[in-house]
Amino acid sequence: MKIVVAIKQVPARDSLLKVDKSGTWIEDADLSWEINEPDAYALEAGLQLRESAGGEVVVLCAGPDRATQTIREALAKGADRAIHIEMSHGASDPLALARTMAKALETEKPDVVLTGLQSDDLGYGQTGVVLAEVMGYPHATLVMSVETVSGGIRVKRELEDGWFQHVEMPLPALLTIQSGAAKLRYATLMGIKKAKSKEIRRVEAETASAAPSVRLERIYLPQKTKRSQIFEGTPQETARQLVEKLRFEARVI
Repeated sequence: MKIVVAIKQVPARDSLLKVDKSGTWIEDADLSWEINEPDAYALEAGLQLRESAGGEVVVLCAGPDRATQTIREALAKGADRAIHIEMSHGASDPLALARTMAKALETEKPDVVLTGLQSDDLGYGQTGVVLAEVMGYPHATLVMSVETVSGGIRVKRELEDGWFQHVEMPLPALLTIQSGAAKLRYATLMGIKKAKSKEIRRVEAETASAAPSVRLERIYLPQKTKRSQIFEGTPQETARQLVEKLRFEARVI
């Protein structure tokens, strides 16, 4: 079974972000970079699927030269080889990126394509499903686990309120993996050594495929303001109001 895992390099979550002079992106010269967390779970799902069904895991990553660091990390965790789509910067348009990735996979003909549910930087949550449409693959989202069955695969999808859905799908197929679906593995010292000799096939992004259909006009940091709110009523009523604010406005519980 050939399993392709799409990964993305994103700024580290503790990075101090500043808007660049153009106002359309962030200053990235001094940032530290890491693998997109949802994609790390997609990689883990791919490695587990290979362990149970056999085959190989191929990492697919689009980005500039610095993305090689993230690709090597994925190879150190156990991926067999990688495809690096060389782009001057990360694509901000899911459709253009999906077309570019589909073009790079034309000769691979994967049985399963795995992506993270969304990216930590832009958070569109669209690239995986758009890629499935471009490639003509059936797809499932919010996938918690994958297993092979006669004639295809069986996936467990997370729904709302603690409900799950089990779906059988034919191959080839594309799955977007839910974060937290499994425990992530660490790269071993032996894995890091082996990663240095693993193949990374470099592919130039074709201009026609990478032409954006969406353009970022402006980005900005959210304004910080201080505001006090007094809750009136009995202790039980004020506690209920506080919980509603924390849950639906602050979104911290």
